Amino acid sequence: MERRNFLAATSTAIAAGPLLQLLAATPAPAAPAVVRPADVEQIHSAATTLRSWDNLYGGAGVVRDTALAQLRWAAALLNSRCPAPLRGDLFSAVSRLATVVGASAFDAFAHEDAQRLFAFATACSEEVDNWPLRAISYNLRSRQAIWRGDPDTGLTLAELGLARADRLSPAERSMLHNARARALAKMGRTQPTLAAIGASDDSFASIVPAAEGPWMAYYDSAQHHGDTGHALFDLALAGHPPQEALRRLQTAVDSHGDGFARSRAFSRTKLATLQMAASDPEQALAEGLSALAEVSDLRSLRANHELAELGRVAHRHRSLADVRDLREQIAAAVAL
Repeated sequence: MERRNFLAATSTAIAAGPLLQLLAATPAPAAPAVVRPADVEQIHSAATTLRSWDNLYGGAGVVRDTALAQLRWAAALLNSRCPAPLRGDLFSAVSRLATVVGASAFDAFAHEDAQRLFAFATACSEEVDNWPLRAISYNLRSRQAIWRGDPDTGLTLAELGLARADRLSPAERSMLHNARARALAKMGRTQPTLAAIGASDDSFASIVPAAEGPWMAYYDSAQHHGDTGHALFDLALAGHPPQEALRRLQTAVDSHGDGFARSRAFSRTKLATLQMAASDPEQALAEGLSALAEVSDLRSLRANHELAELGRVAHRHRSLADVRDLREQIAAAVAL
């Protein structure tokens, strides 16, 4: 596809509706007339830095505004003259940055913007046959659909991401099997969920970190246990034995470093919620208070939503004064 036609085809994905206004209102320097290797490297560096900020601070604050400015400049490069040897790198870098910006929008509950950005990221990756980055975009599209209450679409998107799985790394395959597991768990399909988690575990066991792309640097033992623990969490709330979910979530909490504060807060909140549901309010209180402190340091509407769920589940132990106090603190925190 000619670049002119590609941009025409994808401009509605990136520019339609409120997102156009956001990008137009965000100042960014004019794109150069000719793309250089340094420009592509700048986009990759921006994606790496913004992703680390998103994990550390959440996507609902200054991270998202900064990300939008970077994306506007990067997307404009697609209109610049690009030497043929750089074309694949350019589209791949823009795809990677679009997933990062989309993830920040998702975290800020700007769902329509996130959906457009993820679709734009997919289009960029497919334009240059970058299967790993295509998988990244489909993983995020799947997770957003699941979050929005449409696990059936989430499952379809995860399985689309796994198309030509032979071209994906073990970490990329494991990541997408986790998305499948989370969709299946939301649909109440216990055995397929467990099978998807088993497939993820098998792929994870085959990972050679040095052979993975930089976009998968985040996918370590903590992330794997957190993602699979989240799927098992939904099964446990539906009556499946909770022990394995508790173990995996605890491993994630214990293993996440400070650079992944939001991921740790997600897993800790899920852990406390499941402990409350499993009638272990004393342990849940300790984890819940820690989760409350971690979420309070973030600008993440998703983290607030998870915290509110903990408050709702804790209602069953409202006869305990400490639980009532925790619920009051949660209510005050998520209202801010």
